[in-house]
Amino acid sequence: MANFAKPSVPRFSVDVYQNEYLPEGGREVNAIVTVTATGGGTLGGGLSPAASDGRPSAAVAIMVDCSGSMDHPPTKMRNARDATAAAVDTLRDGTHFAVIAGTHVATEVYPGDGGLAVASPTTRHRAKQALRRLASGGGTAIGTWLRLADRLLSSADVALRHGILLTDGRNEHESPEDLRASLDACAGRFTCDARGVGTDWEVKEVTGIASALLGTADIVADPAGLAADFTRMMETAMGKEVADVALRVWTPVGTTLRYVKQVAPAVEDLTARRTEAGPRAGDYPTGSWGDESRDYHLCVEVPLAGLGREMLAARVSLVVPQPDGSAQNLGAQGLVRAVWTDDMTASTAISPQVAHYTGQAELAQVIKQGLDLRKVGDFDGATAKLGRAVQLASASGNADTAKLLSKVVDVVDAATGTVRLKARVAQADEMTLETRSTKTVRVKK
Repeated sequence: MANFAKPSVPRFSVDVYQNEYLPEGGREVNAIVTVTATGGGTLGGGLSPAASDGRPSAAVAIMVDCSGSMDHPPTKMRNARDATAAAVDTLRDGTHFAVIAGTHVATEVYPGDGGLAVASPTTRHRAKQALRRLASGGGTAIGTWLRLADRLLSSADVALRHGILLTDGRNEHESPEDLRASLDACAGRFTCDARGVGTDWEVKEVTGIASALLGTADIVADPAGLAADFTRMMETAMGKEVADVALRVWTPVGTTLRYVKQVAPAVEDLTARRTEAGPRAGDYPTGSWGDESRDYHLCVEVPLAGLGREMLAARVSLVVPQPDGSAQNLGAQGLVRAVWTDDMTASTAISPQVAHYTGQAELAQVIKQGLDLRKVGDFDGATAKLGRAVQLASASGNADTAKLLSKVVDVVDAATGTVRLKARVAQADEMTLETRSTKTVRVKK
């Protein structure tokens, strides 16, 4: 039974990097906002359910694809069972959990009573015994898996709710609209990491699930790597300390917030996810946090002002929505400023942080465009886009993405983006590049 105590959560800090100087007539203000959470402290205000060790209570649902294709080759299903067992072993005592078998329907494999088990040596052992009954057969309707996970996770009074989803194929037994409706229904209720195993699944489906549910997406091309990946995912989930953190952005009268994007550790456009939070303020969801740091790019359009004038263009803070509709402020804020000057040197300087992440966002975009053009046979267009990607990756020091690009193109000159498309590309290499295209490298402070 959950012990109601103030759970330990990170302390948050906010740093703003920008060039606040605008030329006469200038209206666009860009800033990189770095949010950092470090361990310790307590979350004041209302009491939240906590585990007996003082850590926030948590519930996890593991959704395992059990469609017929998981039997080709047979080792895939065995690896999925082993990976799920490894994830169960990584659960800390007191965590609520369930295992779901996903086909064209969703079935609760463990505990199987319409609720959640509580992790202990006994329940972990029973869960691993139940995993032996996982067998492949049937189709794929991922929306049904997510809705069952939501029902189970919501049955426990816990602070953090998280899903892990594994699929090896395309979502062929429900419409894209049905999956979208399920994602919309689950958004904000739990976070979810999604993984594609093998190479027969659709990258945009898996990354779309993770994006909608504020989790991570990745490929595990070789099923033998599943156990290590599931263990890492569960360790990360167990390290989260506060859920449902929102970036609250206030702007003064006359300003327009053009966009809010997460730009590190991955590019994620949050602009359309705004919920109104009082006069001229909006909240942008960021999901669950442990000890970590993330960067956000804000672009604000300010009203015209005369030379020498100064204004606050935006104020950024962090809040946790409360059940009664209020929000608890986490006590950190950053200010985005605008100052009009006739000093050309000051007004034309570009913030290194803004320039870096503008390039990283373009890098993610041109990789996706290049791969899409390659798929439809526009090889000249693909070469141009992927060449630009090589150039950006090289200039920003994004070695991981550069390495993935080198498996799709032969690099003639990275500095100029001169490349040749490879005649033969392994499907796993192309899918890995596409899946990881949004991962960014931090700016060197």
